[in-house]
Amino acid sequence: MRLAYSSNAYMLVSIAEAVQRIAGLGYSGIELMADTPHAWPATTTDAQIDEIRAVVESNRLSVSNINAFMMNAVQDFWHPSWIEPDADYRRRRVEHTLAALTMARKLGAPCITTEPGGPLEGGMTRARAMDTFVEGLNEALAHAEREGILLLVEPEPDLLIENAEQFLELAQRIDSPAFGLNFDIGHFYCVGDPLPETIERLRAYTRHYHLEDIAVTRVHEHLVPGTGAIDFAGVMDAIRRTGYKGWLTVELYPYQDDPDGAGAAALEYLQPHLRSA
Repeated sequence: MRLAYSSNAYMLVSIAEAVQRIAGLGYSGIELMADTPHAWPATTTDAQIDEIRAVVESNRLSVSNINAFMMNAVQDFWHPSWIEPDADYRRRRVEHTLAALTMARKLGAPCITTEPGGPLEGGMTRARAMDTFVEGLNEALAHAEREGILLLVEPEPDLLIENAEQFLELAQRIDSPAFGLNFDIGHFYCVGDPLPETIERLRAYTRHYHLEDIAVTRVHEHLVPGTGAIDFAGVMDAIRRTGYKGWLTVELYPYQDDPDGAGAAALEYLQPHLRSA
């Protein structure tokens, strides 16, 4: 297993600077944010993609994942979602995902992550929202298969899919080798799913992990690992037992004022756990 750091902690600087600073901290990989100001797929040219790939390679990093969850270039973290009542607005999420998949192939990333449907709003029933999500997701998964990239759904508190049971409900409706799970440790902790057991339960779908800590209150606020209530020794041991050998990406977007300090502290805390695992 290798540690990466998400560029969404560096939203105040360019992607080139983020790459250099993440490499300087000692991480092996970078999760690239497919959003402003880093690499919004709709406006990032092939020449710019080549420049990003060159700076990643020159700093001896790998791209762990393309984070296509956030859409600040249009509205915010969650909108437009897969389940917007307005079909035209919802279409922007689908098109963004298709473009992010193509960009992932060009950058040599193995996967992209996306939101788990979105907030349930506008009088939409859960049943209709699930049908809408599955319809859009299936279109994107067909493109993911053509591009040879995994499309990973990331459950999150207060969105359509927020826990293990709901993810498995979704998975039963999907038939694609490109479909998988981005297991965000903090998100499952927030909704009360027991981590070691849930890691084992979802092992067949997990293709990437996000790491952050959460306070004992289980409020959804990303903290530097080691400063909250999550038992990372238990988490790492549970991941090891599944045989997972991929990327663990630290995601600390609330620390934009000091991403280096947060990233360095996370790395110092996690490395011993990684070695013991």
